[in-house]
Amino acid sequence: MSGKNVAEHQTPRLNVGELAYDTSKGALGVVMDTGTDAGDGRYALRPPQGGVEWSALCAEVRPATVADQLRPALAEMNTRSSGGSAWG
Repeated sequence: MSGKNVAEHQTPRLNVGELAYDTSKGALGVVMDTGTDAGDGRYALRPPQGGVEWSALCAEVRPATVADQLRPALAEMNTRSSGGSAWG
């Protein structure tokens, strides 16, 4: 055994209303349900501006970083500055 605490390797538990990042989808979402009632190990997430909710495995969801939060706005600004085309 390495002597490390098992809790060090666990993903932090998120609460309803927190901003999260789904690594499998590459998307930012607000936690709508933690799945604790169902015990299925999934979060229900919804885009911050509203939209269709999706389900993600807890192991693939982490708290959103500042970079995660800025990435969508930066991508939109880059698209606008290039004349509306993603490839210029």
